[in-house]
Amino acid sequence: MQNTLVKVEDLSHKYATQWAVKDISFEIDSKGVVGLLGSNGAGKSTTMNIICGVLKQSKGEVFIDGISMKQDPVNAKKQIGFMPQKLPLHLDFTVKEYLTYCAELKMDDKAAIASAVQAAAERCGVAHFSNRLLRNLSGGYQQRVGIAQAIVHNPKFVVLDEPTNGLDPNQILEVRHLIREIATERAVLLSTHILSEVQATCQEIKMIDEGQLVFSGTLEMFDNYIEPNSLVVTLDNPPTEDMLMAIEGIHASESLSPTRFRLRYDGEKYTVQRLAEYSVSKGWGLMGLQIEKSSMDDVFARLSKKNS
Repeated sequence: MQNTLVKVEDLSHKYATQWAVKDISFEIDSKGVVGLLGSNGAGKSTTMNIICGVLKQSKGEVFIDGISMKQDPVNAKKQIGFMPQKLPLHLDFTVKEYLTYCAELKMDDKAAIASAVQAAAERCGVAHFSNRLLRNLSGGYQQRVGIAQAIVHNPKFVVLDEPTNGLDPNQILEVRHLIREIATERAVLLSTHILSEVQATCQEIKMIDEGQLVFSGTLEMFDNYIEPNSLVVTLDNPPTEDMLMAIEGIHASESLSPTRFRLRYDGEKYTVQRLAEYSVSKGWGLMGLQIEKSSMDDVFARLSKKNS
């Protein structure tokens, strides 16, 4: 059973007279990838910066492994690794020099720095580039170095802001795989506005819209947030559309081919069962029946409108 590593309680922050985030509360377990989802300007960056101790909130509390960020920020931050969207790379450093510099900033045990740098470089697949200048690495490998600096001090919690931004498709797949790997040992919060990124990488989602938390749950719960309301049925000996419409719970019919129909229904499983029973009893020759789920884009749009 996993333990709560990060606890956010009634988090609010105001810039001048405008609330950037308002009354946000959620928890993150000790392992796995959690997606912080939201459109640009929704409040993701403000939330991340407060969680990481970069910004002091107007109200609320953040606890990292039971340590209050407000009361004991130094020890709370020791548990965090952060990779911002704009990587803080010193391009004239080699990979080894840069990771050593980051480790020296973060680690109390100076005797352990060399081994920590080597371990992070190997874990992120950049050890063979140890003596290469950062400016001479591809975008994908620079991202890997950015992740390596975030885990070099072996934190329990890693925050990644848009980690695949600007990468080509192959680099995106490689970085996603790396993120899933490091999340087997620690909690990872991945901030993004790209739905496919969440779907490919995360087990849980926290969605922010207009500064408020509008969804918190598993990827499956997010995917099923909107009840299905259509199904596609294939009938070898189909009836008229009026006969299909006469079935209780069916609201509309759309002919896709002479034997295939998209039916809008009330979302009840009994309606689907009723359709199957009618097909058998009346000899319609049921060949296929597929319930159509809402796309993640539909869910995102619906949740966003919830606050408007």
